[in-house]
Amino acid sequence: MSKAFTINGANINDLETLYKELNKTFMQNEDWELAQSLDALNDLFYGGIGSFPSGEPVTITWENFEQNQRLFGKDFTIRWYEQKLDQSQHYNIKWVRERLAELRKGTGKTYFEIILEIIAEHKNIRLIPA
Repeated sequence: MSKAFTINGANINDLETLYKELNKTFMQNEDWELAQSLDALNDLFYGGIGSFPSGEPVTITWENFEQNQRLFGKDFTIRWYEQKLDQSQHYNIKWVRERLAELRKGTGKTYFEIILEIIAEHKNIRLIPA
């Protein structure tokens, strides 16, 4: 039997509300929250944090999937990387510029595609777009 979660995409309209919804969905049993970080999201999906079981089968239904996919598309991702350029002391600027160049050429991954890639790396997770 798979543990089931539902991400209510109708509650998501920017990066802050994305992580607010992820924390509401997965971090109910914790007194701390996930940071707005793809690394933190990946760590969550390894399990053993919040309500997310370690290694057990999990089904995630993502409501308003297509709307969220558009929201975190190319334009959002370009702005997200550009913000990292303003905080150059915290990021590998060469890497950020390479990702920006890929996006502008149409070959880079969007923020949403990166999330989907992270989920796909965890074989115990089944994602249901809704």
